[in-house]
Amino acid sequence: IQDKNALHLYSVNGKHLGSETLKEEVSDMCVTGEYIVMGSLQGFLSIRDLYSLNLSISPLAMRLPIHCISVTKEYSHILVGLEDGKLIIVGVGKPAEV
Repeated sequence: IQDKNALHLYSVNGKHLGSETLKEEVSDMCVTGEYIVMGSLQGFLSIRDLYSLNLSISPLAMRLPIHCISVTKEYSHILVGLEDGKLIIVGVGKPAEV
């Protein structure tokens, strides 16, 4: 089955609002504000709009499977735990803000 990975969006009342087929196998995800931050076993970090499910930026390649994701309280950084035990810290926003 080629389309076995998909992201579905439902309302609080259970109404299906949309879906998006994914090329990667999701290993962890985090919903922050109006975005979904996802990590995959193929090593990609993706940020999607919560309401349209469209990619907000091109996926970032981490080169190793992602095991966990967390976003700081101020939404300024994304913490990415990789398979080899490394912790990658990704700054969010414009370079002057990071």
